Amino acid sequence: MESLILAFASDDGVNYSNNHFGDAASYLLYEFTPESAEFLKKIGNTTKGDSEEIHADPRKAGNVVNMLKKEKVQAVVSAVYGPNIKRIKTQFACVIIKQGKISDSIPFLMDNFEEIQNLWNKGEYRDFLNLKKS
Repeated sequence: MESLILAFASDDGVNYSNNHFGDAASYLLYEFTPESAEFLKKIGNTTKGDSEEIHADPRKAGNVVNMLKKEKVQAVVSAVYGPNIKRIKTQFACVIIKQGKISDSIPFLMDNFEEIQNLWNKGEYRDFLNLKKS
């Protein structure tokens, strides 16, 4: 069975960030299957200090992508994305989720594993998955 590495955007290590995905203070990395979600580690957003000279700066998106690619992330989960979602969705399966505790959303995401995996498998022409309304 295949697994996916998911990165959750958080400012406090517990709740989803209220900021855009790329502006989160940190990312919680989990390895997911339909039956399990194993916490791997928390990484700080090393791009957070980047000065964004223009809104939706492509350099900032590239820096976030590179940071997460080094961790083998395949899907990203956040309550809020900015305009750079159009850039990062070519690299990751992007999932939009309700605000709240990350731990509360994990069983729901496990239930939707196949949908997230299918999105990842679409490659660079994928869209995003909005689970916020569910």
